[in-house]
Amino acid sequence: MKYLLKPLSAALLAVALCGAATASDDHGGPVVAKPYKPGVAMTKAVQAGITPDSAIAILKAGNGRFVAGKPLARNVRQLVTQTALGQFPFASILGCIDSRAAPELVFDQSVGDVFAARVAGNTVNADILGSLEYASKVAGSRLIVVLGHTNCGAIKGACDGVKMGNLTTLLEKFSPAVAAVSTTGERNSKNHQFVDDVTEMNVQLVIKNIRENSPILKELEDSGKIRIVGALYDTASGKVSWH
Repeated sequence: MKYLLKPLSAALLAVALCGAATASDDHGGPVVAKPYKPGVAMTKAVQAGITPDSAIAILKAGNGRFVAGKPLARNVRQLVTQTALGQFPFASILGCIDSRAAPELVFDQSVGDVFAARVAGNTVNADILGSLEYASKVAGSRLIVVLGHTNCGAIKGACDGVKMGNLTTLLEKFSPAVAAVSTTGERNSKNHQFVDDVTEMNVQLVIKNIRENSPILKELEDSGKIRIVGALYDTASGKVSWH
């Protein structure tokens, strides 16, 4: 992952969001898309105006605010009320349970904006696949982001071959990523480059897993209705880099 996030200007974000997606209202008719405004409650009409590419632009802009320490001022209580009877998130983020990498914080999003599925090592299983299928096919999410992060304890544990209760089974899911990298030096968590390489490989393999094991999501991506992308959160800088 070589391309570090750069904050988007308001003008560039507006250009990125100019495309409109299709959706249906509660009566089966077309939804008239409304422009996206950062910090405003997501509705079906707002979601309809967001494309997969513009969803990425929104997240990039949000991470730029996070890194700059300038999150949007929101009336969260109002957002709770406005989204009480329905949700229309524009993106789904599969992330790690790590306390430093909460997607809503990293991307400066709030109530009703994104679906967040979290499990150690941002891996995937049938339950998470089903959740992502619901998010994309039923609820209209335009984007799936597999969000890895630096200094991941689960990845380090897999690199060290840790065995402990149910964690053993979980860490075995990262064995393909460990085996796939050819980093020089020690093949354990003491080798920081090895850990970083396994982390990035794991993101790539999870994306491959999603495409191979969910015909629904594969079809949505092939038809351009969604995108499935990888990203890496740097726990030291707060920046997100993208595939």
